[in-house]
Amino acid sequence: MQMNIGVWLERAAACGPGRPAIYLGQGQAFDYAGFDAAARAVAGGLVAHGIEPGDRVAIFMANSPAYLLALYGAWYAGAAVVPINAKLHAAEAGWIIRDAGARIVLVTDRLAQGLGDTGAAVIDIAAGDAVMGAPVTGVAARAPDDLAWLFYTSGTTGRPKGVRITHRMLVAMSLAYLADVDAVSPEDATLYAAPMSHGAGLYAMVHVLRGARHVCPLSGGFDEAEILGLAQHHGRVHMFAAPTMVKRLTAHARATGVTGEGLRSVIYAGGPMYLADIIEAVDHFGDIFIQIYGQGECPMAITALPRSDVSDRSHPRWRARLGSVGRAQSVVELRIGDGEGQEVARGQAGEIMVRGDAVMPGYWHNPEASAKAFAGGWLLTGDIGVMDTDGYVTLQDRSKDMIISGGSNIYPREVEEALLTHPALSEVSVVGRADPDWGEVVVAFVVIAPGAVLDESALDAHCLARIARFKRPKQYVEVSDLPKNNYGKVLKTELRARLDG
Repeated sequence: MQMNIGVWLERAAACGPGRPAIYLGQGQAFDYAGFDAAARAVAGGLVAHGIEPGDRVAIFMANSPAYLLALYGAWYAGAAVVPINAKLHAAEAGWIIRDAGARIVLVTDRLAQGLGDTGAAVIDIAAGDAVMGAPVTGVAARAPDDLAWLFYTSGTTGRPKGVRITHRMLVAMSLAYLADVDAVSPEDATLYAAPMSHGAGLYAMVHVLRGARHVCPLSGGFDEAEILGLAQHHGRVHMFAAPTMVKRLTAHARATGVTGEGLRSVIYAGGPMYLADIIEAVDHFGDIFIQIYGQGECPMAITALPRSDVSDRSHPRWRARLGSVGRAQSVVELRIGDGEGQEVARGQAGEIMVRGDAVMPGYWHNPEASAKAFAGGWLLTGDIGVMDTDGYVTLQDRSKDMIISGGSNIYPREVEEALLTHPALSEVSVVGRADPDWGEVVVAFVVIAPGAVLDESALDAHCLARIARFKRPKQYVEVSDLPKNNYGKVLKTELRARLDG
């Protein structure tokens, strides 16, 4: 059986060759016939360089039309892609290229510098002719469980692991998008504001399937004014965004009076979305937000909170639902388990476990980590959550981030949610600090809002009005900003190291 995800482009080009496909800013770069032809030429160039089905092709570049050509060119040739975040240091990218055993790395001028000896041929795809060859006549046959995308985790605790994402997983994820997240039509456009090496790029396939437009910002990344301008210009825009991006977009739009015209759907994930932030975003932009929850090991496909739930203010439990990550997507089974992997009762906290066609078969060349990731066929996500009687799952924290103080479990996110409703704070991250009497105590790293000052007694009173006394921070540490990785996630390991230092 063939299931090469690349065939969706071939079909889209056959159904609507003249449909606009790829834009750079406001300018059209390719229609679907041109997109298909360019992907075939890239595939031909890769084959001429010795790429065979099953080989890995690394992609180390900022968001651009060339990124889409690289993805589909590699799949047309039967290769697996290894997308690398363009914000990584060249040494970090070089390690991933070597670990993946990539034979070729497609780069741009700026990112080609400093890679060193990776064992891969470095080709500047921005040069155009350097990777173009005689067009392949068809899409290489691949089996559903063949590797399609080798995704390297963000590596907040040591070297990143390579997650094996198969063609079957990408198909399941894409169809779940249509079933549980959002509709897509040829009139819609997906805007690549977040890294295409991550969630934004993973959503390219479903938009190709539907023959929609693909818009790459001229900046190659996230700029609030540019994003809102492109949305207004192109109309019916979908975009994937991290919660920090949603917060920034809302702040900019409110400050400038921009309404968000042209934004149809903003799918957010990748970190905690605090209630105060999403309420403010919906109040300004309206009914455009959808939340999903996934991880590299089950990309974008664990749960979904539809726009109706994000925008609803009439249900008696609307706040609890808005604070959740929604319910299981169609292509997975989901349960909350104990330390032995056994299901716990509804309303009881435990580890989120998932299985189904969107779940990885294991890590790349890491059988020990693969074995630890599963229990009885269920993927152990490492996230602590609670499922209510209606199936809504609320994330509490990563299991490693939970604080145990005096024998009581404290989930940092609950403390962060409480603190962020105070107007003097713009960002908060809560960690545990070792304590001889209590085991651990709560420490809050806080970024003060412009014009405000740190008033610990006021923050204490604010917490005591909202959460139990034992959960309130015993220490506040003012910082100018919170350390984040290249996907915008706060590096709590670094914050703990500051306390230890």
